[in-house]
Amino acid sequence: MSLDLLFGLFIFAAATSVTPGPNNLMLMTSGVNFGLRRTIPHMLGIELGFGLLLLAVGMGLGALLHSMPGLQLAMKVASAAYLLWLAWKIAFSKASADPAPSAEKPITFGQAALFQVVNPKAWAMALVAMGAYVSAEAPVLSMLAVVAAFMIVGIPTAVIWTGFGMGLRNLLSDPKRLRIFNLVMGFALVATLWPLLR
Repeated sequence: MSLDLLFGLFIFAAATSVTPGPNNLMLMTSGVNFGLRRTIPHMLGIELGFGLLLLAVGMGLGALLHSMPGLQLAMKVASAAYLLWLAWKIAFSKASADPAPSAEKPITFGQAALFQVVNPKAWAMALVAMGAYVSAEAPVLSMLAVVAAFMIVGIPTAVIWTGFGMGLRNLLSDPKRLRIFNLVMGFALVATLWPLLR
């Protein structure tokens, strides 16, 4: 992979990773409700899940889904159902903005990793990245470069969004404001279904 192409890949990975989407909305909400330390498993789950999704798409899963409309529809239904469940969990979270750990639990490593399989934005990013940056001359090496680029920008991006949520903690220390924030974030997560339903 040329330096120009590698630079373009990192810019693409950074731009698509830092923009709002289901993962980043959930990380911001977790930052507000649980803080950085309790959100780390969520961050790592996103990294592992998305890395595995990238590899699966690079090895042909994306092409397989496009060739099987029934499987594509099943994935859309599963995506919508899981996203709605996560939105419900966020919207009606009883977590406290108090820095002390609450009885509520943040999204787990496994839940975050599993979510990547049904995350519409993750699929779009993976399909475009693998289509644009994997070369026929060195498919394995370029596929690994794509995965590495997203893994390198993924953690800082996750920390930024979690930190943004943590920055809102003082503003949302009032339980009523926190409840409104969680409801808004739950509805915002539902709104990310729009590209999937078109």
